[in-house]
Amino acid sequence: MNLIIPPRLNKGDTIGIFSPSTPASTWIDERTQLTLAFMEQKGYRIKPGSLFGHKDHYRSGSIRARADELNELIADPEVKCIMAVAGGFVSNSILPYIDYNALREHPKIIVGYSDITAVLLSIYRNTGMITFYGPNLISTFGERPPFSIESLQYFEEIVCGQYTIPYVFPTPSQWTDDSIGIEEEFSYTMFSNELLTLREGCVSGRIIGGNLNTMLGFFGTRYMPEIGEGDILYLEDTRQYPESIERSFSLLENAGVFEKIGGLILGKHADYNSRGSCLKSWEVPMEFLSKYKFPILAEFDCSHTRPMLTMPIGAEIQLDSTQKTVTLLQDVVE
Repeated sequence: MNLIIPPRLNKGDTIGIFSPSTPASTWIDERTQLTLAFMEQKGYRIKPGSLFGHKDHYRSGSIRARADELNELIADPEVKCIMAVAGGFVSNSILPYIDYNALREHPKIIVGYSDITAVLLSIYRNTGMITFYGPNLISTFGERPPFSIESLQYFEEIVCGQYTIPYVFPTPSQWTDDSIGIEEEFSYTMFSNELLTLREGCVSGRIIGGNLNTMLGFFGTRYMPEIGEGDILYLEDTRQYPESIERSFSLLENAGVFEKIGGLILGKHADYNSRGSCLKSWEVPMEFLSKYKFPILAEFDCSHTRPMLTMPIGAEIQLDSTQKTVTLLQDVVE
């Protein structure tokens, strides 16, 4: 399948927002309004999907209603970019009903993170179109500065084509996994930032991945891209424990993933709970990975932490874990 590159986003364009899982727009109205005002002030038109403001208990609507909302935005010629409102747990339910043919014929930017991993990887698998592991509308931009502004800057660099190839993904100077909130005055914990080399090396390959816990809900199906020889796997998670991490990485090893890949990037693990084990979030995977030779870089800033980079799924990148750099090697928007 040929790689499809979507058109770039420009100021004044319309961003359609969809709710494939959590009905976040009904839970946090003040934060929703803050987000809409922020994005419009930055020069974008926001077009809510049909389930905006709707709630069906734990989700925004039925499976078909959520798929229909996404398909309507895909078919809308006014919409140039489609962004998830927030994550959740059940985005994988809509995968059989997405209009992949329409996206092949009329590509557009699709972006989100966490549970939206299912939608992003399935679209890439079934269309060959690059998708973007990046901000969710409310989760990322529904907070007070400074990190909302910084995350938007990283987002625009990629989807607006404000990069020069080769493009080295920046390492933010500081990060937090606290929710910054909407209050004018808010105290949060900031950490100085540094990427972590777990095994040295330098490789190039296709980047595939996202939120590992979400991937377990459709791994091995026709909606998950086949991980091939030399691919660079990207994995991040949030609110997990050592036992859940061990279970997830055991699945990947039993599926033969680590025998194929050329490199591994681990994102920061937000709100990690060691359960008193004193194990770091990346130490449990290393028990599986010690027998392999590929380079491994940890603590990358495309995760549930703030600020957030935007990573194009399916693009060619270079991972240099020795120098602690990740470099984009090809154009990802036209």
